[in-house]
Parts: sequence; C-alpha cells; structure tokens
Amino acid sequence: LGEALKPYRIMYYEEPTMPGNPSLYKHIKQISGLPLATGERSYTRWDFRQFFEERTLDIIQPDLCNTGGITETKKICDMAQVYDMGVQIHVCGGPIATAAALQVEAVIPNFTIHEEHNANLLTKFKEAGKYYYAPENGYYMVPELPGIGQELSESEMAKSRKVVIDASTPASNFGDSK
Repeated sequence: LGEALKPYRIMYYEEPTMPGNPSLYKHIKQISGLPLATGERSYTRWDFRQFFEERTLDIIQPDLCNTGGITETKKICDMAQVYDMGVQIHVCGGPIATAAALQVEAVIPNFTIHEEHNANLLTKFKEAGKYYYAPENGYYMVPELPGIGQELSESEMAKSRKVVIDASTPASNFGDSK
C-alpha cells in the first residue's frame, strides 16, 4: 500500500498498523519511505517513547481524552519537539475536546495541523457546546474566553444525568446510575 500511495504525495500515512508495536513502524518507514503518523491510541509519554527514540514517526497524534488531558499531552508534545516531530492532536470528542486541542496547539512550536473530524460537524456536537469553533478560510481562531474557552450548553447540561455527592453519601453509591 505504501508504494501505491507515493504518487499522491500524502502528508502522512496514518496508523498503517496498530501502535502497540512501534518496531513494526520502523520497518514500514524503511520500506515505504512515507511520512508516518500515529498516537490516538497511545496513552502516556512512555507509549510514545520508542517512537521517539527510533525516530519512526513524522507526526504524533495524541488524543487529549485518552492521554489524561492537557498536561500529559503537552509533555508528549514537548518530547516530540526534541525529536523534530510534528503534532496533530487527535480530536473527535466534541466541543470541549476541540477547544482544549486548540489551546494546546497554540502553545507548542511543533504544531502541524488541526484535525477537523467529521464528528464535529454533527448537530449533537455543535449544540453540546456554548460556542462552536470551526475553521474559516482554512484557519481556526484560538478561543480567548476564560479557561479553555468552552462550556457545555445549558441544553446539554439539562439532558445530562446529575449525581450529588456529599459527606453523607455512602461510597457504594458513587457508581450507582440511579
């Protein structure tokens, strides 16, 4: 497949195999010569470490929702910078994830491209946030509102299940879905 993709001068070949075997990426890179990307199913900087050390990726794609949030993702991006690897944060989690990704991308020097996932175009995702961030003429504006620049919409919060936990709540009720 790598040979068949060469004439198209693709930006990168995304996840040509499962990311759990970084050594296989080294082999694919050697035989295909294509830029490679992966990372949405890697959860910590240790999951990315072998990719960095073997220099098998051109683009990393950490997912803020899988890595545990902004702090760990930023650490992963900083490590990638040391190895001259670009970053495209994987975003398919709706308006909160989009706003958080835009904030991280705005502060890393190795930002390459922002992912506009088809899920973000769904009405349910558009209505889930108070604000809808979409590219205009190919560019996003980084939210300048407090925090990450996004909140859940009132209508989304009204639909959500609410759980009140106080000092009198038995620990056995924390996972109760009633």
